Amino acid sequence: MKTYTKVYIDGEWIVPHGSGALAIIGPFSEDVIASAPKCDSHDVDNAVAAARRAFPGWSRTSAQERADLINAIADKMEDRKAELYEAISLTMGCPLHLVGPVQVDPPIFGLRTFAGRAFAMEKEEQVGNSLVVREAVGVCAAINPWNYPLHQLVGKLGPALAAGCTVVAKPASQTPLQDLIMAEILDDVGVPAGVFNVVTGSGAVIGPALCSHPGVDMVSITGSTRAGVEVAQNAASSVKRVTQELGGKSPLIITEDADLSAAVQYGVQDVMINTGQTCTALTRMLVPKSIYAEAINLAKAAAESMAVGEDENALVGPMSSMSQRNSVLAFIAKGIEEGATLVTGGDDMPEGLDKGFYVKPTIFADVTNQMTIAREEIFGPVLCMIPFGDIDDAIEIANDTPYGLSSAVFAKNKDAGLDIARQLRAGLCFVNGGDFNYEAPFGGYKQSGNGREFGDEGLAEYVEVKSIQL
Repeated sequence: MKTYTKVYIDGEWIVPHGSGALAIIGPFSEDVIASAPKCDSHDVDNAVAAARRAFPGWSRTSAQERADLINAIADKMEDRKAELYEAISLTMGCPLHLVGPVQVDPPIFGLRTFAGRAFAMEKEEQVGNSLVVREAVGVCAAINPWNYPLHQLVGKLGPALAAGCTVVAKPASQTPLQDLIMAEILDDVGVPAGVFNVVTGSGAVIGPALCSHPGVDMVSITGSTRAGVEVAQNAASSVKRVTQELGGKSPLIITEDADLSAAVQYGVQDVMINTGQTCTALTRMLVPKSIYAEAINLAKAAAESMAVGEDENALVGPMSSMSQRNSVLAFIAKGIEEGATLVTGGDDMPEGLDKGFYVKPTIFADVTNQMTIAREEIFGPVLCMIPFGDIDDAIEIANDTPYGLSSAVFAKNKDAGLDIARQLRAGLCFVNGGDFNYEAPFGGYKQSGNGREFGDEGLAEYVEVKSIQL
């Protein structure tokens, strides 16, 4: 069992003031597989004070110095990939052979994209008699989720370091290990004391203490919409900046002239990867009535072909926790109760497995957009298939949601897909299976959040713009 008794504050590994330990339950084994300290508000005070002390010096470093350190961090992450793989697989439940391409390798690349962006901080613009300059926003609280714990840490840490901000990171209580490894990495490469601090423990204790702290200038959270609302409420009293990457209920529109087999396979895999625990998952598949029956058969075959477990053939692992499994099973029961047709999957354990927090890949047909399973984020391997009439009907259904994080279109060609994509109210849209791009902004509309991560816009969240009148 991996046991951490210390946290990283002000460049030192210290025993925190808070008492007790987080017992981390392994999603594969259902046993305690790790523990980390439970920090308290006193530890938050210490971490924020360290970040405030470090900010003046760090924010005045050159862009070249910050870029070099970002690249050094990425290099050291490459050296310690095996440890990062193991930490995330053990605590989050992603099959080990998928952790690299899904959870670790892309964030390393994503971090590197901010090395060059550090130089944007040194750009100045003359506007009439004014000089417009850019400065770091200050001390940033990074509140991270359990589903993509390293990816979302990097989405906050990269731009913060590039801009010259200091950071207090709060990992999810289920998945703290990669943040502690990252603290070791930043310490090894010589990031100054106080620039990066990690506090572990209960979100109910640490979250409000961080978000309301007068020494914190900005909060960036990835989590549920409910959690995002609570963060904004706690941050409001000090009028600090808040960025939020929150929930989603994303649509995939398949047009009548698209390659149906490729489109359905893409849609099913998108939902099932990471066991459906993906905020951008395309969980509402919208299909023309004329080909709906065929699409259902294709989706059923695709889901039933996906191996479940932890071996090298598995695409679907367990849910991250028993509570998450129970939540998903409750949604499946609700779908059946409201009259959706269970095509495949359901509430029994996958064949050959007798332990672990597993849910079968599940497909619902005959779903209306007003059903609970079509309105609320399930966050599990559950796909809702919804028929539509014409393309205007599809767009109306797609946009009829309180969320707006992601979306997708599978059409005859790129141009046809692009025309539909422009009409979808979401911050991200994948056309005909396009790849995620770390050089482009990522974030949502409506209740899916505020602000952006990655790309130039991701850096801008950590920047104050000053106008100096000459």
